[in-house]
Amino acid sequence: MTRVLPFPVVSLALCALWLMLNQSLGAADVLFGAVLGVAIPLLGRRLQPFGYPRMRAPLTFVRLMATATVEVVRSCFNVCRLILFSKYPAIRSQFILVPLTIRDPYGLAMLSCLINMTPGTVWVELLPERHELSLHVFDLHDAQWWIDTIQRRYEQPLIEIFETEKNNGNPA
Repeated sequence: MTRVLPFPVVSLALCALWLMLNQSLGAADVLFGAVLGVAIPLLGRRLQPFGYPRMRAPLTFVRLMATATVEVVRSCFNVCRLILFSKYPAIRSQFILVPLTIRDPYGLAMLSCLINMTPGTVWVELLPERHELSLHVFDLHDAQWWIDTIQRRYEQPLIEIFETEKNNGNPA
């Protein structure tokens, strides 16, 4: 079964998405949705060099997504307020370095997505020699607050989601 459907949930989601976009349950649409649901995961299988990521704490994932959603909405209003009503010299745009402990490539990718989708922040680079994140903040008032927020709100849940099983029994 895994040879034909390497990611069955993705296959089902793609087929459902195709049917919703076409707003039809016609035979041709269902058949084409099924073909897309099988073909796209098969073609994309080689894009997963580290294998399929396992989510070890689904409730933590749900909480993380809720936190990220609130942060994105809050940041949208803050950045919009800054752009529309602040004077340019009052905005302190700066780079900061955030030390990271997460090592899982999928966790790092997800952290990158969470940071980049939040208005006012941009993941610039991961410095491999020190394992620090170079982050650009649109209006920086307190660098330590940003470091603590990223480590506590985003990195710790991602470690719990992606690295918990790996670290059990392996002190690193």
